[in-house]
Amino acid sequence: MRVEDKKRSLTVAPFKCAWGEEFRFVEAGRGCIAFEASAQNDVTLVFREQPGSQHYHYKMDSSRHYAVILGSHRNKRLKIEVDGRTVVDEAGVGLCRSSSFQSYWISIYDGLISIGQGRHPNNNVLFQWLDPDPNRNVQYVGLSSWDKHVGYRNISVLPSAPQNSIHWSQIEYAYAERHGEGGHAKNEESKDGCEQRVIADFLESWDFSDAMFVVGSERKVVPAHKIVLAASGEFDFISMSGTAIELPSFSYPVLHSLLEYIYTGSTQIAEWQLDSLLELSLQFKVKPLVKRCEEMLDCFTKMDNDLSVSSRKLEVSSSGSKAHQVDYFPFKAPVSVQKIKQFLASGEHSDINIFVSGQGFVAKAHKLVLSLWSMPFAKMFTNGMKESSAPNVFFEDASAEAFSLLLQFMYSGELKVDNRYITPALVQLLLLSDQFGITVLQFECCKRIMEFLSEDTVCSVLQAVSSIPSCKLLEEMCKQNFATHFDYCTTACTDFVLLDEATFKDILQQGDMTVTSEEKVLDAILTWCMEACETFYWSSVDKLLSTSTPEQLFGERLTAINTLLPFVRFPLMPPSLLQRMEKSNLAKHIQLFRQLVSNSIDPFLWHVRVCYPKQELYS
Repeated sequence: MRVEDKKRSLTVAPFKCAWGEEFRFVEAGRGCIAFEASAQNDVTLVFREQPGSQHYHYKMDSSRHYAVILGSHRNKRLKIEVDGRTVVDEAGVGLCRSSSFQSYWISIYDGLISIGQGRHPNNNVLFQWLDPDPNRNVQYVGLSSWDKHVGYRNISVLPSAPQNSIHWSQIEYAYAERHGEGGHAKNEESKDGCEQRVIADFLESWDFSDAMFVVGSERKVVPAHKIVLAASGEFDFISMSGTAIELPSFSYPVLHSLLEYIYTGSTQIAEWQLDSLLELSLQFKVKPLVKRCEEMLDCFTKMDNDLSVSSRKLEVSSSGSKAHQVDYFPFKAPVSVQKIKQFLASGEHSDINIFVSGQGFVAKAHKLVLSLWSMPFAKMFTNGMKESSAPNVFFEDASAEAFSLLLQFMYSGELKVDNRYITPALVQLLLLSDQFGITVLQFECCKRIMEFLSEDTVCSVLQAVSSIPSCKLLEEMCKQNFATHFDYCTTACTDFVLLDEATFKDILQQGDMTVTSEEKVLDAILTWCMEACETFYWSSVDKLLSTSTPEQLFGERLTAINTLLPFVRFPLMPPSLLQRMEKSNLAKHIQLFRQLVSNSIDPFLWHVRVCYPKQELYS
C-alpha cells in the first residue's frame, strides 16, 4: 500500500486495507465517511470496533463488523456484508468508473447503513440497510480493495449530528433509478439539480434580493438580501433611500469583502484595505468581523508592519459558531440562527405569505430561505410562475400544522415534534419533505417514525410511504411490523384495505408473518378485496354471495382474488372447515378458491399436511 497523504490521497493494493486514527468516527456507532475513489470494481470499506489487519481483514475480524463493497461481482452489484456474510446484494447500484474518481459517502447511525454518491454527504442516497442486531461500537473505517488497486482521495470522516437535531445529515434522496437500463446514467444527470443550496450561492445575486448598496464614486450597484444582512449585523433599512444603502466613501472591493464574509464566513482583503474593512464592519456592527479585523491589525502593529503600502492578500475567516455545527443548515456564521428563527415568528423582511387551502394563513416567509432548502420552491419563485411575483401562495392537500413544522425546520434546522408518538402531522410532514425535496428532514421523519412505529400506526404510515421511492427502508419495516401483528392490524380497524395490491401482497409474503389461523388470512384477503369498512369473515362473504355476484361484491378488485388467494395455506386448515368451504358459495363462484380447497382435501395432500405441518404448500 502506497500512502501519499492520508488526508488527501492513498492507493490500496489488492487484498490490502488501510486503517488509521484519522479514519475513526468521533462517536462510536455513528459517523460518516466521504471520499473519492478510482477503481474498475470492488471499492471496499470496512467498519470495525478496533483497527483491523492490513491483510484480508474481513476474514480475520472476530467482532461483529460491516463491509460495504461498491462495484462487486466485476462492477455489477452493491454488497453489504456482516461478519463476512452477505446481507445485501443489489444489482446496478453504486457502480464504478475506472476512468475518473467518483465521490461517495457512507454513513452509519445505530446500525442504519446509508450509501450515497456525490461530493456532499447529504445528497443522493443509493441504498440503505438497517441491521436488526446492530453493533453500536463500530468506529474505525478501513479502506480496502479486492483484486485490483483502488485509489482514494479527499477523505473526510464526519461526526454525527447532535441528538436534539437532525441525526441523518449525511443522507439524501433515493430517487435514483436503481433498476433498468440507463438508470445510473439518469441519476448522474439529475443529482446535481437536487443538491441543497447554501447562502453563498446568493452572494451579490439579484435572485430574491430586496436591498442594494451603491458604492464608491463610480456608484456601483450591488444587490443583497435584508434577511441575511439583518441576521449578521445592524443595517438601518428604515433610513435607506428606497432600498439602497449609499456608501460613497468605500470602494467596491471593501464592500465585496464585507458581503463575502457575511454570506460565506470568510473573505480576502488587501492589507492596505484592512482599516477600511474594519470601519465598514463597525458601521454595520458585524461583530465577528470587527473582532477579526481588530485582532489582525493589533498583530501587525506589534510586528511594526506598514499596511498602507502592502497589497498582500489577507485571509479573514469566521471562527464559527456553536449554533452552526450542523453542516446541512444553509446559513453559516456570522449569520445568527436565532435571528433567522425570529424572522419567521415576526414576519420581518418577509416577501411571501403562505396559505393552506381550506385552512387559512400559515406564516409570513422568505423566498430566499425556502429556496435554499428546496429546489421545487426555488423553481416556483424564479421560473415565471404566478408565485414568482404574487405576494400569496396557496398549497393544496396539506395540513397547516405540518406546513408550520416544515417552515420551523427550514428556519432552525430542528424538527420540533413530540418524540413519543407518531402523529398525523409527522406523517404529513414526511410527505411534504418528499414533495419539496428536503432530504434531511425526510429522513429525520423516517427515523422518528421507525423509533415509535406500532401496530396502531403502521397502516397509516405504510399507506403514505408506499408511494415514496426513497422510503423503502421504512416501508419494509412497516410491512414486517404489519406481518408480525397480522391479526391485530386486520381486525382492530380496516385501514389496511386502503393499501394498494402490491403492498398487501408483499405483507402476505412476509416469511415471519404471525397469525393465529389461516382462516384469519382468508378473512383479511376477502375484506381487502371488498374494500369494506368493517371486517368480514369468509362465512359472512359466503352468505352475501347467495344474493350478490362476485362482480357486485368485489368490484374492481375481483381480479386481485386470484393473485392473493394462493397465499392462504389451505392445507393447514382443519378438515371440517375445508369441507364446509368446498360446499360454499365462494367455491361455487370462484374457481381458484374451489381448486385450492379441493386440493387441500385430497388424501395425499392431507397426509402431507399431517406429517409436515410446517411445510408451506403454496408460495
